[in-house]
Amino acid sequence: MTGFCGSLSGGNIMIMDNQEYYYRTLKLLQKSPELTQRQIADKLGVSLGKGHYVVKALIDVGFLKNTSFAKPDSKIGHMYVLTAKGVREKARLAKRFLKYKQDEYKRLQKEIRSLKGEVQKS
Repeated sequence: MTGFCGSLSGGNIMIMDNQEYYYRTLKLLQKSPELTQRQIADKLGVSLGKGHYVVKALIDVGFLKNTSFAKPDSKIGHMYVLTAKGVREKARLAKRFLKYKQDEYKRLQKEIRSLKGEVQKS
């Protein structure tokens, strides 16, 4: 897994990488384990294929468990349950994400000060 963001065109555009998707997915599923992959993808703002990739990756490494159950309408329902390992990983990712966001906040403050200086000069 890589750092939290990549950059395009000189660092001006930040994009999420897989670790942020993993964190956000674990957070979503801890609150709402009944979400479908389509709902997860919608909430992450990604394609269904990317949502499937993220969920599958979390299952493959043992952070999530997919459990099936019978629904009243005779269909099979699925729930994604965080494993103990998944809960620990979510906490670890939350710490990294918080640090990244704090660093981003500091960079933005610096950029805002610089822009204010430019505006005052003009």
